Amino acid sequence: MTVEPFRSGDIGPFLKLATAEGWVAEAWEFDFLLSEFPQGCFAARIDSGVTAGFVTSLLHQRSGWIGNLLVAEQFRGRGLGEALFKKALASMQMAGAQTIWLTASKAGAPLYVKHGFGSIDTVVRWVGTGRQRYEVLNCHKDGNAVGTAVNGIDSQAWGDRRDALLAATIGRGRLLLDDSGFAVIQSCGEARQFGPFTALDSDAGERLFDAALRTVPLGAKIYLDSPACNRAALRMFNRRRMRISGSTELMYAGVRPDYRPELLYGLATMGSCG
Repeated sequence: MTVEPFRSGDIGPFLKLATAEGWVAEAWEFDFLLSEFPQGCFAARIDSGVTAGFVTSLLHQRSGWIGNLLVAEQFRGRGLGEALFKKALASMQMAGAQTIWLTASKAGAPLYVKHGFGSIDTVVRWVGTGRQRYEVLNCHKDGNAVGTAVNGIDSQAWGDRRDALLAATIGRGRLLLDDSGFAVIQSCGEARQFGPFTALDSDAGERLFDAALRTVPLGAKIYLDSPACNRAALRMFNRRRMRISGSTELMYAGVRPDYRPELLYGLATMGSCG
């Protein structure tokens, strides 16, 4: 078995494997990751040349994120997942990441604990449906002021600047922005995903969430990954008849981040880069 750089030709095989596992992923995400931090993305290949597993990572200003660690079922139990993870972790450390994030299933968490990661929160997957009865206009003006506002709000939740990730998600999605928060609505197959979604107070969270619901056709599926420690978000989603479909552990290693979950309503993607 060898661990090699993740190539653009690996995107299709990863998506096929992810679909079989019930993951929600799209090609744009890997195009972005390979353009931003290719040295942190790897594939494991067995001696016959068959690709058996994958991992990606993304570097921010002072922190980084490891995601998309996936090994085909028939190759599990051979240490491929740990080998991939160690390569991604080393790439983050060599690049100077002070804090490294990831999300973990219950089965995967012991591996990360072994390498110095600890849990800081639980990320809850919420599922609901759109409420569109009339069109909601984008609540922002184009230009540098938008990036400055979004980056400033987002950094208060995560304790770091994540400019490239925010620009990528806004560029492919729809941004709702007011003085106290923002939400990006992204297409996810036939569904919509709300995230990144950050609000400086619960009133802004409510305004943005209701506006976001009205951008999605009535009955269309919505996904949203939110930290369990944001109790205001939990109450709001329950009132809006969202339902929980799963959860993962939010973990980190390194310098403890200035993480404020009460401001965070939705992660940027389905757990692969925060």
